[in-house]
Amino acid sequence: MGRGDEADAPATGPMAPPLREAQPRGLCTDCGVSRMADAAACGRACQFIRPDYATAEARVHGRARETDGDELFFGPFRQMLKARLTTPLAGAQWTGITTRIAQRLLETGAVDAVLTMAPDPADRWKPLPVIVTRPEDMASVRGMRMGHAPLLALLEPARDAGHRRLAIIGIPCQVHALRALEAELGFERLYVIGTPCSDNTTTEKFHQFLALLSDRPETISYLEFRADYRVELRFDDGTHRLVPFLMLPISKLPGDFFPLTCRTCVDYTNALADITVGYMGGEGEQWLLVRNDRGAELLALLGDEVALSAPGSRGSRAGAVKGFLSNTRLAAGGLPLRQMPDWARPIVGWLMPRIGPKGLEFARARVEMKAIETVLHLRSSHPARMKWMVPPHVWKLAERYGLVPEPGERRD
Repeated sequence: MGRGDEADAPATGPMAPPLREAQPRGLCTDCGVSRMADAAACGRACQFIRPDYATAEARVHGRARETDGDELFFGPFRQMLKARLTTPLAGAQWTGITTRIAQRLLETGAVDAVLTMAPDPADRWKPLPVIVTRPEDMASVRGMRMGHAPLLALLEPARDAGHRRLAIIGIPCQVHALRALEAELGFERLYVIGTPCSDNTTTEKFHQFLALLSDRPETISYLEFRADYRVELRFDDGTHRLVPFLMLPISKLPGDFFPLTCRTCVDYTNALADITVGYMGGEGEQWLLVRNDRGAELLALLGDEVALSAPGSRGSRAGAVKGFLSNTRLAAGGLPLRQMPDWARPIVGWLMPRIGPKGLEFARARVEMKAIETVLHLRSSHPARMKWMVPPHVWKLAERYGLVPEPGERRD
């Protein structure tokens, strides 16, 4: 295999094997399939070509989502929980549930290896796909990375190394492709730990964003979009800062900061994972969606290390989603977004955490926003793809806000 940008990790830690170069595609997040021996597999695996979520959900979970309750928003699930590790892991993005589940799989021998992301040695924000085989090495992959990362390109090196039972920690576009190909990969067992995702960008563009947030961006060690409508920043010197969403310098970012793939993703909650671990419905804690028997097995690995409770839901999402619809219509049409007067931003930023939707209502709002964003941006940029890329459940979400299929936009 020809080398890409990846470098070998030390033999005693996670391994980053050399990868093939990516094959150029249209709508692509470089999930890694195009770097595999059969690069043409993209055609049957990609989320952005002809996804069939109902069939995939039935294959993975035994049934497709119900469309008259919260499964319409979040995909099939057996349990939906608010959760936190009773002893948070140092350096974790939240309390470390994702890391600890994978670590437990290695400790118990349920898997031979975990495929996930580590920080690139040259840039802590750049994701480096790695194979982890020792429980203690999971500590080095904690935290958030930002950028496209060819995680699935590790499937072949992992198989070549003799690993037959794998856990994979992935975002939706990676998990969708994995599920499409898993039957032909030949692994004895796969555990899929999913994290929600909607808005990715390149690592280079992310550094531009950090430079707008601080005059010392190189010292930012942690960034998280929180459910209280603020972004949390932590710095190398131990200080931290909270920035209200409305005070973020979004208008100063380039128009292509978020690629079209992320603006047309319909799987924010990673519906094909065995368990989804996120924050949107957690009200300051983590949010778990246990989707099938394997997901229940993963949660059970934590035992009494995890505190569980029912998620809450407060407020109304309607106003926030309608405002998002108005702004997205302008953005999709190539017009500048409406700018809130500077004097009003601190006031609205103060109000949002107090009167805005919280818990599951916050999560529902975000999923509806993604549905709206998908319809409007595809309609503007790739109308011929509407028929194939927008599944029925997304139309049902968008129709609540007056977005209905136009002739030729919906599969019969």
